[in-house]
Amino acid sequence: MRLGIIGAGAVAEFHAVSAKRLPTIELAAVCDLDQQAAERIAGPAGAATFTDYRQMYANAGLDAVIINTPHALHLEMVLAAAQAGLHVLVEKPMATTVGACDEMIQACRDAGVKLVVGQIQHFLPEKIAVEQVLAGGTLGPVRMIRDSRSTDYRPGTRPAWFFNADIAGGGALMNIGGHCLDRSLWFGGAPAVALSARTVNRFGVDVETDGFICAELANGVHVNISVVSDPPARMDEVLVVCERGIISSNPRRGTVVQQDGASRMIWESSPDDIQDGFYRQLADFAAVLAGAEPKVSTTHARHVVEAILAAYQSSSSGLPVALGAAPMPVAAQLESQVG
Repeated sequence: MRLGIIGAGAVAEFHAVSAKRLPTIELAAVCDLDQQAAERIAGPAGAATFTDYRQMYANAGLDAVIINTPHALHLEMVLAAAQAGLHVLVEKPMATTVGACDEMIQACRDAGVKLVVGQIQHFLPEKIAVEQVLAGGTLGPVRMIRDSRSTDYRPGTRPAWFFNADIAGGGALMNIGGHCLDRSLWFGGAPAVALSARTVNRFGVDVETDGFICAELANGVHVNISVVSDPPARMDEVLVVCERGIISSNPRRGTVVQQDGASRMIWESSPDDIQDGFYRQLADFAAVLAGAEPKVSTTHARHVVEAILAAYQSSSSGLPVALGAAPMPVAAQLESQVG
């Protein structure tokens, strides 16, 4: 597979290193508006560089592309890739509107190319450890999930486009909260049917810097998510509360099971965990192109976007929001939980 990458910032190097490890993939081209940034990623692989993604599509002889750009640009780049006959791995969030998600899915289907969304949480070793414990069934069914993440949305702490809602689709909830929703829905085992949310804008920026989401899933599992900017200590922990025990997963401390008053470590964190996650994700993409089903469906990725947008609606209105066929009593219960 001759692979191209659009966007040389953020996680591009993880993708490039992963491509080098996979014998069936050749990193053939890198595109970025900043020529030097593109050369930095392309250099170790001897890949061509471009500053115009359409020229890359036309001239680099690609089979597939990774789209790693500001969120609102995903749609046009995916549609152009489909038209060019290229398979696509697009970073999360899939898009900034549900309508855009649907356009991307339909365009790739019509063109006969594969579309996979880079929901990296599904490939990180400490999260795979949670998946395996839940699949084993020893802790019983999941009852509720508590997910806490820190971030930093102070001016100057990240590229300027993150503070532009038209380009980013939102702030901390769209970006970091999307990871939390993704893994909480995954571990919870069902889509969200109702949620309430609140957001806070601090530091004089135009997008939300902090927020929380309280959701109920279709199977009755309760999910609480909090995202906080610039706290005294960094946070990144998901607690999966099961009938007969609790799983704590933290990329810095590992994954621990607490059962009957005793703890056992089931995954010890390593400095290589993030790179290994991107390697597994790219290997999954290659397997999809060979005929396998993706680990993360576009239906799930679309629902993550749908849930985030519902969170913004709830925060704006001050009222719970129902998704799909959620019964009204669920929404009423959520309203009572947030006062």
